[in-house]
Amino acid sequence: MPLLDPKTWQSRLLSGPEYPVTEPATGDQLATVTLAAAEDIRPAARAAGSAQTEWARVPHFVRAGVLRRAGDLFAAHAEELREWLVRESGSIPGKADFELHVAAQECYEAAALASRPAGEVLPSEAPRLSYTRRVPVGVVGVIAPFNAPLILSIRSVAPALALGNGVVLKPDPRTAVCGGLALAAVFAEAGLPDELLHVLPGGAEVGAALVADPQVPVISFTGSTAAGRAVGEAAGRHLKRAHLELGGNSALIVLADADLDAVISTAAWGSFFHQGQICMTTGRHLVHASLYEEYVERLAAKADSLAVGDPHRAQVHLGPIIDRSQLAKVHGLVEASTSTGARLAAGGTHEDLFYRPTVLAGVDDDTPAYAQEVFGPVAPVRSFATAEEAAALAADGPYGLSLGIVTRDAARGLELAERVPTGIVHINDQTVNDEAVAPFGGVAASGTGARFGGEANIEAFTDVRWTTLRGDVATYPF
Repeated sequence: MPLLDPKTWQSRLLSGPEYPVTEPATGDQLATVTLAAAEDIRPAARAAGSAQTEWARVPHFVRAGVLRRAGDLFAAHAEELREWLVRESGSIPGKADFELHVAAQECYEAAALASRPAGEVLPSEAPRLSYTRRVPVGVVGVIAPFNAPLILSIRSVAPALALGNGVVLKPDPRTAVCGGLALAAVFAEAGLPDELLHVLPGGAEVGAALVADPQVPVISFTGSTAAGRAVGEAAGRHLKRAHLELGGNSALIVLADADLDAVISTAAWGSFFHQGQICMTTGRHLVHASLYEEYVERLAAKADSLAVGDPHRAQVHLGPIIDRSQLAKVHGLVEASTSTGARLAAGGTHEDLFYRPTVLAGVDDDTPAYAQEVFGPVAPVRSFATAEEAAALAADGPYGLSLGIVTRDAARGLELAERVPTGIVHINDQTVNDEAVAPFGGVAASGTGARFGGEANIEAFTDVRWTTLRGDVATYPF
């Protein structure tokens, strides 16, 4: 029997409308799910909270075992889950396999969190034992987007569960299955107790209800900067923690000594992987003036050579944009850029939701596709004369997520990186990288700092409790 049996994949009755699960490459309907309404959040959070009190008392090795089995199940059901990722989210098979690999690794790494030391013994001026202990926050609210739906859900769900919490997950409706219901199915088969994980696909009003619910003290949000500001503001009003992983317009700096034979593949991957629908996408190519013209020519040739099409039925490099609204945004930014002086070196056209990888030359501060996060397969290229100018250009703008620097002098690359405030830096690589063991997050408009990975997850999903113990009752002057 398949893991995702349509008759059982939604175990909780939801009160929202029926929603067609659509394949963006063809427009075909793959299934139907029921969306959540705002009023569904409260009972789900209450149920998760009730189940969490027992789960937190379960021995750590039992929680770890559930997480390890979940990791194994992502591999065991890879063929089925890969098809959902390809068809529902428009991923090419290689990108789907990467998500499945990371999902399994997130579960294995989360399993190790369950046995981490829970606190530390403190010195005390009084005759007593004084120590801290990490305790679960209770219920974690996770709001995940469509672009890497499995990774961007599991990287919060897995550590939150491993550390003894319940979870309410709100995936984007456009990827309700591969970003939400697939996780529920995997964890159910792995032996996670009932009611600990609730999947409620829905719109912004459901997310707002999740942020406002008093049973949910911590929100883990991945999405646009505009939506993240609203989540952070609402969380602040309710005095709860919000971990925000937001947008980006990441720069790739190509220094004068770079090997162009090697860098073009790296640069194309950074901008065109998953149709540019990645928060870390290389949104600005900053190239030394001595290499600029050849770089533009060769990147444009690479873009023209890439196949775009249905990733389920053909071997392609790029699949479809997720929907027509996103397509209109991407194409609108490209047209606005060419109308204000940018030169279209490649692409700039589309057939249905299939957008050609696009290279723009002659961009400046006022070029819309250079100044804004496009979230599409668009590579604006700009020249610089000195390393100081490159650092200033890379640091300019509201975002601070990822940075790539290509140079034959790695030490020089590290020194240059110190001048650009970002949460992530890759020397001799492009900007799109992710590992379950690594902290992940941005600064400024890209979010509230590194949150995912190891110790960062412990900080995110537990509270510190101070405890003291005396052998006799303390006495005081009155």
